[in-house]
Amino acid sequence: MKKQVVGIRFKSAGKKYYFDPLDFTLNVGDFAVVETVRGVELGEVIEAEKSIDEKDVIAALKPVIRPASQNDLEREAANQKDIPEVMKTTFELVRKNKLDMKLLEAEYTLDRSKLIIYFTAEGRIDFRELVKDLANAFRVRIELRQVGARDGAKFLGGIGPCGYLLCCNTFLGEFDAVSIKMAKNQNLSLNPANISGLCGKLLCCIRYEDDLYSENRARIPKDNSRVKTVDGYGKVLSANIVNLSVKVLLEKEGLIRQFKVDDLLEIETFDKSKSNHHPS
Repeated sequence: MKKQVVGIRFKSAGKKYYFDPLDFTLNVGDFAVVETVRGVELGEVIEAEKSIDEKDVIAALKPVIRPASQNDLEREAANQKDIPEVMKTTFELVRKNKLDMKLLEAEYTLDRSKLIIYFTAEGRIDFRELVKDLANAFRVRIELRQVGARDGAKFLGGIGPCGYLLCCNTFLGEFDAVSIKMAKNQNLSLNPANISGLCGKLLCCIRYEDDLYSENRARIPKDNSRVKTVDGYGKVLSANIVNLSVKVLLEKEGLIRQFKVDDLLEIETFDKSKSNHHPS
């Protein structure tokens, strides 16, 4: 069974969520008012109406309340205008309560019924007194939400070791899993300082090229493999995974030459744990 959905996000580099457009006509770039687990929010349409299988709908599909009116846009702008003062007051209350937490961002729901404050911390924080102080200060329902290191970097932004603005803060809507195995697959230095981002976690960009490296590795002979080239047999000394080439020590000439993998005539695996000589 098919469901009609429209893709909406709530931050410039945020995750996409599906909603039921009902009979509303919503185009990419339009804004709509919807209800989420956080409350009534204003979101941007980033994917036009389309049909998807009902099994692909992860959670209950909520309907769009209405296309955003000029009044909705003005209310959202007013909410945003108050955030700097909210952050300042919250910072002072955190310091008053002597809590070891790092404030990231605050946001009102569109109807201003709830104030959500995001923070990071090393461990669990007892913020019950802080919530009371915040409720007294702002006279709205308060939700304090602790997020992980990657989400913290996404909120704050910055410049990565590549010299560009952080991917998570500019276009990366969701975090994919990144592993040390991927770094090894790309022959990267395993020094944490070289493969970690500002968040302290493995660089997200390691994931981008992993499929290419895995695909190329499957085509490249392993080190110590015996190969046949146009210049005779030789042993693979090293490989360049990106351009699919290998350095080969030729048996007869004793010279080291580089060959494209596609130019190799024959590949014979060599298990150096069994012998110190090439198989004949």
